[in-house]
Amino acid sequence: MIFYVIVMTTVLTHIAFKGSKVLIALYAMELGANPFSVGMLFSLYSLFPLFLAVYAGRLSDRLGPRVPMLIGAGGLGCGLLLPYLLPGLPILYVSATLIGTCYIFYTIAVQHLIGTFSAGHDRTRNFSTFSLGIGVTALLGPAVSGFSIDLIGHQPTYLLLALLPVGPVLFLLFFSGQLPRAAVAARQEEQRAMDLVRNAPLRRALVTAGIVETAFELFNFYMPIYGHSIGLSASLIGIVMGTFAIALLLMRAVMPMLVRKSSEELVLCGSLGLAAATCVLFPFVTNVHLLLAISFVLGLGLGCCPPLSMIITYNRAPAGRSGEAMGLRQTVNKFTEVMVPLIFGTLGAAFGLGPAFWMDALLLAAGAFLMRTDARLRVRTRRATSG
Repeated sequence: MIFYVIVMTTVLTHIAFKGSKVLIALYAMELGANPFSVGMLFSLYSLFPLFLAVYAGRLSDRLGPRVPMLIGAGGLGCGLLLPYLLPGLPILYVSATLIGTCYIFYTIAVQHLIGTFSAGHDRTRNFSTFSLGIGVTALLGPAVSGFSIDLIGHQPTYLLLALLPVGPVLFLLFFSGQLPRAAVAARQEEQRAMDLVRNAPLRRALVTAGIVETAFELFNFYMPIYGHSIGLSASLIGIVMGTFAIALLLMRAVMPMLVRKSSEELVLCGSLGLAAATCVLFPFVTNVHLLLAISFVLGLGLGCCPPLSMIITYNRAPAGRSGEAMGLRQTVNKFTEVMVPLIFGTLGAAFGLGPAFWMDALLLAAGAFLMRTDARLRVRTRRATSG
């Protein structure tokens, strides 16, 4: 029961987090911000988490998930209250920084917590259920913000979103005694993040996590641009992106069954391969119906990737350092979030959208190769152990 309570509290906080990104962009433009300023606001969500993610993971290892989750949920609520209490463009920069900086603590701690609930296939099922909840927020967060802005305005919407983390904060303060406790690493102060990077299986998992995040960022960044370039309306672009999100949910629902029949590595390999093939074809599609279909297929390919990446990272972390490993994974992801718009934006400006998708296809294929190699090593290890 406590597991599903954690999933629900995460859904509430993540709706607020996702909704805030839509709200901050629309409110900033309402206040006269140009696209560059909006881009700066978005970058502030990831800038400080890039440097704090490993520390947040260590904090989760040392103190358990409850304290970092409280920091994240409380900071999220405070960051959302600021524009309601102090309207104006300058405060949005403070709000974005506070939300992004605090919420990384919640993100890493809750992923760490989900991993401690069980092991083996049960852990895969739990991460699948958790990722389904996160997938739902990708639909609800923007929708809640959009409808609220139209109905009550930008500032009241900030207040509405700020109320969502209140429930999770109260739960963590007064009703979190049943949370499982993760193993604590001995002599934590003498351990360094580079020790984790030197772990070859974990390093391959982290590289693959970055590749997965690259694909998501490319789609989120380029799909509106590509849709606009071929003459699609804003509503049609939204429908295309919604189709992608629906496919994510479907794949995450069937992920435990796929893993039971093979392994995490093989399912991730196949998913990355399908996504790579889809990225090759994407720039050739201009018909809206075909674009809906190919976005759906891309969603099927990428749907399993984030939860499987989390599972593999957790499983390969040394005992007592799973939170730190999750933090290192988030560092890779945040670096990707900062760099992808810059790198692929420059590539697209110089050579068009096609090469950007094709470059991403090569990265996805490389990730599939890494996971295929790991799957073979896992089989050999099992045979050697059984022999």
